[in-house]
Amino acid sequence: MWDRSENQITLVLIRHGATKSNEEHRYLGKTDESISPKGEMQLVEYQKLQMFPNIDCLFTSPMKRCVQTAEILYPELQPVQIREWEEMDFGAFEGKNYVELQGDERYQTWIDSNGTLPFPEGESREEFIARCGNGFQRMIEKVKQINKEGHKTIGMIVHGGTIMALLSRYGKGDYFDYQVANGKGYVCTVKNFDTEPEVVELKKI
Repeated sequence: MWDRSENQITLVLIRHGATKSNEEHRYLGKTDESISPKGEMQLVEYQKLQMFPNIDCLFTSPMKRCVQTAEILYPELQPVQIREWEEMDFGAFEGKNYVELQGDERYQTWIDSNGTLPFPEGESREEFIARCGNGFQRMIEKVKQINKEGHKTIGMIVHGGTIMALLSRYGKGDYFDYQVANGKGYVCTVKNFDTEPEVVELKKI
């Protein structure tokens, strides 16, 4: 049973390894792209260096780049997939980079809004944060179901946008404060885990 007297966990959030689109600085959202050879090599090196904390159970986005990263970093664990943690839908900007979007009035309008406007034909930041939050609540229910052995350190391998969405929702910073490179992430404490989650004691990996 979940022990409400110790309603606190350690959360390890890791962004998936680099893909070809990441290396070309393209908007990569709903496209289910695998990690690149370079991204895989980088993850293997990080794993050898033991950069990431030990965890009790693991959750991922169902997209290939996250599942493959989990297999490299935590091969001994069977992750639980949370569909709501798929990356943001970038709509008309999907697969394009800054250079290719020059001259697109919609892109300039989006930039001028500091990313607060919805992506054309895609999601808004508010919709995305709400979706990721719904996934977080589903994770909490899963943790309570499997917590018979007292799991206290939970791992998440997700997308950069998912990390920004969750930390801005449950932490104290702004959305873009939580940008992180591929294969890197954060370790934090989450208080009031199954009631009103609050991220504290955040540090980068």
